[in-house]
Formats: sequence, structure tokens, C-alpha cells
Amino acid sequence: MQDDTIAAIATAVGESGIAVIRISGPDAIGAAAPYVRAKVGLADAATHTVQYAKIIDPSTGETVDEALVTVMRAPKSFTAEDVVEISVHGGVVPVRRVLDLLLAGGRIRLAEPGEFTRRAFLNGRIDLAQAEAVMDLIRSKSERAMKVALKQVEGKLSRKIREIRQRLVELLAHLEVNIDYPEHDVPELTSAFLRERCGEALEEIRRLLKSANEGRILREGITTAIVGRPNVGKSSLLNLLAGAERAIVTDIPGTTRDVIEEYVTVNGIPLRLLDTAGIRETTDVVERIGVERSRSALADADLLLVVLNRSEPLHDDDRDLLRQAAGRQAIVILNKTDLPAKLDEDEVRNLLPGAAVVPMSAKEGRGLGELGQAIAALFFGGKLEGAEETVVSNARHAALLRQAERSLVDAIESTDAGVPIDIVQIDVRTAWERLGEITGDTAGESLIDQIFSQFCLGK
Repeated sequence: MQDDTIAAIATAVGESGIAVIRISGPDAIGAAAPYVRAKVGLADAATHTVQYAKIIDPSTGETVDEALVTVMRAPKSFTAEDVVEISVHGGVVPVRRVLDLLLAGGRIRLAEPGEFTRRAFLNGRIDLAQAEAVMDLIRSKSERAMKVALKQVEGKLSRKIREIRQRLVELLAHLEVNIDYPEHDVPELTSAFLRERCGEALEEIRRLLKSANEGRILREGITTAIVGRPNVGKSSLLNLLAGAERAIVTDIPGTTRDVIEEYVTVNGIPLRLLDTAGIRETTDVVERIGVERSRSALADADLLLVVLNRSEPLHDDDRDLLRQAAGRQAIVILNKTDLPAKLDEDEVRNLLPGAAVVPMSAKEGRGLGELGQAIAALFFGGKLEGAEETVVSNARHAALLRQAERSLVDAIESTDAGVPIDIVQIDVRTAWERLGEITGDTAGESLIDQIFSQFCLGK
């Protein structure tokens, strides 16, 4: 428990139906009580109840706003402290006035970014992996990413990590008994036993790491560049995927002169779409800058959607693009299937062998399902993991899992080489500690400070 009481606006600032001010700490109820006029005083309000109230300025008796006030008594709250949440009318002025009034009393201070979640962690309400998942949940860009983050908030990943750590701590106990009390009658550790126990933990870690690439994509999205020569339908494709007119579409080549960015989801897969200027040789200075930015986006993207006009024969610029896409994660889109076909598909497949070729009509909205299947096949082997799977979506967690994996591999190799068990113990303990950094059990204060500094105010 922290010894002071904090408050902050817990909802986005701006015009809205309501805005929520969250107060947490040992004096949350007492400090808020003078400002709340309700049928039942806050001191007497039962936990987890909501009541209509007026927020007043005690110095003048003026009514500042009407509100719904929720009381949650420790330890059954998000922070495991006494919590009061005041839902006032949305809008910058009403919510700021109520918050300023609360802070002016001197018993409540403004919360730091992420401090409510930090208190939940420090008070044992959640662990570090769950705390990070709260931010992933807020920032999720697709329904699938939201479900993964929610599973982690509920502690699914944490439970799996603790199961692996329990295996390792039992092995460490065996190792320490053999090292410290060799003269006693204790079962001698065999190489086969060490390999088996380390191998079991290693298998679980590798199973989690297999999901890390999917988790990264779900969290950050696939950086996807839509490339093609002018007037093949790149902007129409962006608008179709975005479900809105994000890019100007005309019959005039070179309309798009800069890179347009948009987040979309296709079959539950988040894409960070980059609609690029048509790549061609041009004397127009502005268009030439756009083409150079398009080439840069092409080089940096995780996925290329190479758009071709199926109603025209293959152009030299098309051939150049297909050659540039060789060796990259790429999908060829044969656009304008609503028009008679004039393009040689066999030549396309020869120029970019192995790439999926998806016929589409961005104008009529045909082919989206096939595009989603092609992306899933390219990045997830055909399908996303089931909702019941534990998915590692955090880069920090994946890095620590890889370090733990390396330590266990070292332990097994040392065992096979006949290295003394006190050396093997160091590798096993290192793996145990790295896994503990994921949940916060062995995390240092500086790491905790760094993680919570990334949170938004009010969370």
C-alpha cells in the first residue's frame, strides 16, 4: 500500500457523454467526501455501489456538476486500495474543474502516468506481465489483438511462466542439496535427470516462442506497402481495405504523390498500410519525391502488395517491380477483374515464383477474403492460433524467453560435457531469473520505472 492518495482523469480528454475521475489511496474516501453530496455519505457507502450525487465546492456551497459516484473499498479494487470513481459530464471544462477542486484540498495529488496500474502491481493485485497487457489492451488494433491482451490481463501467460519457473526451482533445489550436502544420504543427480528436467522447461519455452512472431504482428500490425505503377488501383485498394475514402482516386496517373498511412484489419490480421505513389520515371519534381518515398517504403515493408492492372498487358515498370519484390514477402494483386483480362498471368508467376496471386476488383469490392487467406498463409501458416493458445505479444517477454532458452541449452550442453553441477546450476538459475523478470518476481526497480513510464495518465 502507498501512503498517499492520487487522482487523475481516467478517460480521454475531449467532448463525450461522461468523463471519469479516478481517486485511489488510503484517504480516497475521506478526501473525496467533502465534495460529494449524496443520499448516503461516502464514509457510509457500501463497497461496489454507485449513487447519484452533486459535486460541490465546500468553500461556497456551489454545485459544480452532477455525477455518479462509485465506491470500491480495499482490497477489492483495481489498485487493491480504496478507490472512488466520479463520473461527471464529458468535456474539458467540467472534468478539469472537478479535478482541480479535488487537488486544491491538499489531501489528494495528481497521479503520475501509469501510477494506478503500478500500484496494482506493487500491491500484488497483478504481476508485471499483466500490467503490460493492460497497455496492450488499450492499444490493440484488432479484435484478435484485444483477445490476446485480455487473456494476458487475466493472467494466462503469467500462469504458464510460473509453471515453468516451478519446474526450475525444484531442479535448483535438487542441485543445491547435492552441492551443499554431498556427505549426506541424498539421491545423486544423474546427467539423464538433469537433461530431462531442463528439456521439459526448454520445450515449454520454445512453445511460447513459436507464438512470438504472431504476437508481434497482432500487437504492431504488418507494415504493408501497396506498390505498383500509376493508375493500377492502389488508392482504390487502400480505400476498400480502410472502408473509407482515404486516398484520392482519379483516372489521371500520378494522383498520389506521397505515402498515405492507414491501420486496417483483414480477416482479423492488423495491417499498417502504406499507399505509395506510382513508381515510374517522371520529370515532375514533386512526383519524383513521392516515387523516392515509395521506393523507401518498399524497402522497409514487411509485406508487399504488388498491384497490377489485369485489363492491360504487363508493362516494363510492372516487370521491374516484380523483380524488386523477388525474395520478399509479397502478394501479387491482379486488380480490375471487372474488366476483360489482357495480362499474361504465367509471365507474372515466372517473374515472381512462389508468390500468391490474388484476382481482385477494388472498384466492386471483390477478392478481400482471398487476400486475407493469402496473408494468413504467408505469415501464420494458413491460420491464426486458437483463442485458447497462450500468445507472447510483448517484445520484452520474447527477448527474456530467448535468454532463458539460451541458458537452458547451455545447461544441457554443460551436462553432456561433464561440467561440474555447480556450473550447471548457474545456467539453470539464470533461466529462472529471466523468466521471473517477465512477471516481475525478479525485476529491478529501474526496469519497473521504465515500463510504467510508458503508460498514459489515468491508467
